[in-house]
Amino acid sequence: YFLPDCIDIITTSRCLLHVCLTLLFSIEISSQLCTMLHFQQNKVNKESLELLKKMSRIFPSQCVRERTAFKPTQEVSQLPLFQKDNAKMAMQEILQEIFNIFSKNLTQSTWDGISIVRFQNRLYQQIQQLEACLKAQMEKDLTNPESEDLQRTSWRVKQYFQGIDGFLKEKQYSLCAWEIIRVVISRCFVLTDKLNRSLSN
Repeated sequence: YFLPDCIDIITTSRCLLHVCLTLLFSIEISSQLCTMLHFQQNKVNKESLELLKKMSRIFPSQCVRERTAFKPTQEVSQLPLFQKDNAKMAMQEILQEIFNIFSKNLTQSTWDGISIVRFQNRLYQQIQQLEACLKAQMEKDLTNPESEDLQRTSWRVKQYFQGIDGFLKEKQYSLCAWEIIRVVISRCFVLTDKLNRSLSN
């Protein structure tokens, strides 16, 4: 009469073993991706910045007077995000916010459509790589994603990009507003490059 229970126990044990092995295998793959993260991000970061420049090679003359219209409370280069432990989180947050910004109303811009699509694809690729690495790191090190340091990093980045979003809304996503923000976003890639280099130190 105890045979069915034994079979159930064996089946359950095998299932648990399969789940554990699958989890360990996925963590190992993600860990390998993390090892190559610096090189991958360096390559894709340069490609993204180049595509951003290709969208509009010349700053429109009619927008020159408005060039200083966007006044953030803090320059992106001054954001205190350079703790090595938070570098991946900061990069992921910055790239996600850039992706969100460039998924908004672009109808008034005169940018090259192919470059925009490629730029969005590169951003998505970077975000996916960072998310996979962060997940593996948190599972391996038991890092709390709601820790005070990580929350502070996320808040600082979001606050900065809220200013960009507010500026675009205020200017009704005009051509000049987008051109100004394109220049601002290029500085963000300078920051992500610095963060990426900190991972190799």
